[in-house]
Amino acid sequence: MTADPATAVDPLADIAAGPSGPQVGAFFDLDGTLVDGFTATAHAGDRIRRRQARIGEVTGVIEAAMRYKIGRVNFGKLLERAAGYLRGESLADLDAVGDRLFAERVRSRLFPVMREIVLAHQQLGHTVVLSSSALTIHAEPVARYLEIGHVLCNHFELDEQGLLTGRIARPVIWGKQKAAAVERFSATAGVDLQRSYFYADGNEDIALMSLVGRPRPVNPRRELAAVAAQRGWPVLRVSTPGKGPAGGLRGVLK
Repeated sequence: MTADPATAVDPLADIAAGPSGPQVGAFFDLDGTLVDGFTATAHAGDRIRRRQARIGEVTGVIEAAMRYKIGRVNFGKLLERAAGYLRGESLADLDAVGDRLFAERVRSRLFPVMREIVLAHQQLGHTVVLSSSALTIHAEPVARYLEIGHVLCNHFELDEQGLLTGRIARPVIWGKQKAAAVERFSATAGVDLQRSYFYADGNEDIALMSLVGRPRPVNPRRELAAVAAQRGWPVLRVSTPGKGPAGGLRGVLK
């Protein structure tokens, strides 16, 4: 982690100096923002280890992981593919798997500084929201652990027995549709977006970054980093879990 000491700002001090109250929203992306990496790979890897995955699913996971690293994931197509592999499965069973995998594989990948930032917003009474393109089985365990009460994410389409149909509920929360979902939520919850924060790493989140008064790119990818530099958005750099003092603050705004 590098930063010019003359320009670096403690992100917790930045929050503390801002407004308080529930009219201030704090929206957090999941993959690459709260968690280091792509949470869906934990579920896919578990299916491969348990020999539940077919060859097409295995190659799809490898492709998705590679595309995620270079920022070229089309979440709509990726989610539809994942839902197709899980057609006929019980959502209740998948929720249990999601909880198990969070404890086994995802919790250790949470960025310590981001956990501190979530808590700082909660202590100021902000309306804290996990707003992600991930599916419920990946997003909700993280939200529960961080005590985030609101989750805007993608859902499996279910039949009358609670089994997956192989499709994703529309509209798919991604890019401009994520921004629209946050706008709808904010209108209902009385959140003032111009006083609110949004933390995310992906290029697809530029639309939502542009809606809030306090955009906070986190380890941004190339296009988001370029837009942040152009518009003067402060960038948050965070270290991977396991580096430095356990639970220590290792992040700067610059």
